[in-house]
Amino acid sequence: MKKGDLIWAGVLAAVVAFLVTPSTHEVFIEFTGSHPFISGFIKFFILATMGELLAIRIATGDWSIPHGILPRAAIWGFLGMAIVLVFDVFATGVKGALEKGLLPGGDSKFLFAFFVSSLMNLTFAPTMMAFHRVTDTYIDLKHEKGGAVSLGDVVKRIDWNGFISFVLVKTVPLFWIPAHTITFMLPPEYRVLMAAMLSIALGGILAFAKKSAQKAA
Repeated sequence: MKKGDLIWAGVLAAVVAFLVTPSTHEVFIEFTGSHPFISGFIKFFILATMGELLAIRIATGDWSIPHGILPRAAIWGFLGMAIVLVFDVFATGVKGALEKGLLPGGDSKFLFAFFVSSLMNLTFAPTMMAFHRVTDTYIDLKHEKGGAVSLGDVVKRIDWNGFISFVLVKTVPLFWIPAHTITFMLPPEYRVLMAAMLSIALGGILAFAKKSAQKAA
């Protein structure tokens, strides 16, 4: 085990301790309710970035700070804010559809959670993941070229075949829909905690997929 492993695990342990300790857990819940977008930004800024660092560790066998770490983290924060809104939009929409009989299930908590997760991951998630891939690739090209980078340059660099065949076709049905089904079966005040933990997996899966595609190229 390397020093970086201990540091990363220590940070994660500190985050978990903050979330499960009764006094700080209450602060977290209150802050999330009062400032949902700020909370979402901070949560993804830290945890999804940790996932990306872990992916680099897995892919390369060593810890390293990627170039443009702050812009990457800020983009994760922006996505966290979007996810805060999207969670509520889809949950409210599915609840209304169930009440009107537009979806089967009635009062079933499982079907509510499954429909929210499925609709969200089949519509919003691909757009969000593609956006993240574009911004990540832009940062990479900006570092390599040091000059102007066009959208065409970014689109050409991305391995869209790998993105579709792995990220969309495999991770969405096999991981994200089941994971978010569990998330939306929890009481609303605990969904944000689950999302915080899943953001580590999100960063890890997307970053690892990109690193693997670059190695195969």
